[in-house]
Amino acid sequence: MENQSTLDRTHDCAGGSACTTDHATPDDLFGCPCCAPVLGELGLLSLPHMAASANAQAWSADKLGPPPQAVGLTIFANATIITADAGFTIAEALAIDGDRILAVGSLEDVKAAVRDDATIVDASGKTILPGFIEPHMHFFPIAMLSRFEDVGAMQCPSVASVLERIGELAKDAKNDEWIIARQFDPSLQDGPDAITREMLDPVTGSTPCLIFNASLHIAYCNSAAFDIAGLDADTPDPDGAAFGRNADGSLNGVCQGGPAFGQVLAHNLAAMALDDVPAGCKHVCDRANAVGITTFCDQASGSFQGAGELAAFKAFSESGHMTARLRYSLFDSFAHVWDDMDVSFGQGNEYARATGWKIVSDGSNQGRTGLQREPYLGRQDKGLAYVAPDDLKEKVTKRALEGWQVIVHANGDQAIDNTLAAFDAAYEAGAPRDMRYRIEHCSVLHDEQIERIAEMDLSPSFLIGHIYYWAKAFRDEVFGPEKSRLLGRARSCQDAGIPWTIHSDEPVSEMGPLRCIENAVSRHMWKEPESTLNAYEKVTVEEAILALTRTAAWQCHSDHEVGSLEAGKFADFVVLDKDPREVSETEISKIKVLETWSGGRQVYTA
Repeated sequence: MENQSTLDRTHDCAGGSACTTDHATPDDLFGCPCCAPVLGELGLLSLPHMAASANAQAWSADKLGPPPQAVGLTIFANATIITADAGFTIAEALAIDGDRILAVGSLEDVKAAVRDDATIVDASGKTILPGFIEPHMHFFPIAMLSRFEDVGAMQCPSVASVLERIGELAKDAKNDEWIIARQFDPSLQDGPDAITREMLDPVTGSTPCLIFNASLHIAYCNSAAFDIAGLDADTPDPDGAAFGRNADGSLNGVCQGGPAFGQVLAHNLAAMALDDVPAGCKHVCDRANAVGITTFCDQASGSFQGAGELAAFKAFSESGHMTARLRYSLFDSFAHVWDDMDVSFGQGNEYARATGWKIVSDGSNQGRTGLQREPYLGRQDKGLAYVAPDDLKEKVTKRALEGWQVIVHANGDQAIDNTLAAFDAAYEAGAPRDMRYRIEHCSVLHDEQIERIAEMDLSPSFLIGHIYYWAKAFRDEVFGPEKSRLLGRARSCQDAGIPWTIHSDEPVSEMGPLRCIENAVSRHMWKEPESTLNAYEKVTVEEAILALTRTAAWQCHSDHEVGSLEAGKFADFVVLDKDPREVSETEISKIKVLETWSGGRQVYTA
């Protein structure tokens, strides 16, 4: 997961190595994203609820309602069916029975292939695609954070609109109720870089309020929250964190680091725990289904609550309520837990299955912690290696030889160099070359790196929101114009014959396959809507569709069962009101998802 933060301390990074970088000045927008303690601490609060979720009774119909049921023999006719098969075939009819596809093709051929008692549904010219596959998201962080009010850039484009929304919540708040909000990102939202209590107090009054920065390293509190916590000008800064202060020493409401805002949250623990795990899990699936996703990949399983997450996944998948297939990667920071468990590649069922081993090698480029060959624009530092190069080689080799699909987070160009060297070492040690090893985010790519990726049978997945949301910041503040052109090089990878995908990394950016397709096809910049970031790297709509269907299924070792509409595969598909190939490149994200089907069950309807 990528984040931005402000934190000045020595800490243990995700890779287990000590990080001693002199991080940010207090007014810096960015910093080190590898040590946010919030999710782990919330996981501890949620421990008894997570443990209870391993019981099948927790997922009963009495608690969650009846699970959706598969339909009988049904033919969808009069449709534009984009099969995403090897020939990118366009068909007009699709037959399903139970959880499987029976036939695809012309209506005449499909009718001839099935029984005469089929129900025929007139699709009225709508477009049907394979269910979209989200290659990189974070399951339990979404379940946890989605309970809090989203005041991020998509909902509130400015600080003023954040305050307006907080004021609305305060008017509706009940006695003793807190306002907890999330996703404030000063790099994307117009206005001051911080929200102070002097700004919050007029709109919140006596209602306590805490707003998380998108990084989860910073929080912004009002006076009511500080009064409940007993914090004032005489409160000392905790070790490894700091309270923002005015010139006279009084607290300004900004809490930098978990030890600071933790002193506030300690007085509202009941609201912070994920106390209904089944409902939270169902909510994640519902969110995915609403944007046409039928399979997603959790790329750091265990980071929230360790082994309890796997038990919850198993119970959820066996309950009948899981409406999006989950492929998950074990988080390397919990290696000692996984090594003590009986868990291996491919373990699970058709709805929840272990496929990857995730290693985080550096930070985020927008946080200036992605590891670079050269210093960041206007700075002397080159970012952080969360795992030393030799340690990365050892980790990648060990897990590849154990049979895992190794997945390495690498943003900066030096981090990608280190990752390529690590996979070289694994190959030299005898690791198989056919495990579809992945480089996540793979943000800054030079031509020679693309050549090596192709030679080494590796596969990148791009956080395409870099091109849309943060492009202007990369160009003007982080890298400069030339290096920013190296971001998200899908076209160059396509031309080199490299299988690639695109992802959201939610909660970093929101799940939304149609938005991701538009970002890859148009490469338009959110802050400059008429501008593009390196138009040469645009891909076609067809290529982008494949990146989120057929190729994404291949990348998560599920192409034998999903990713294309072909006889014998699961009946996972999405119905759209328009054909993405027939609208302008900046209108793709506005296409409506009308229906989503998972295993022959209608799991979403507009």
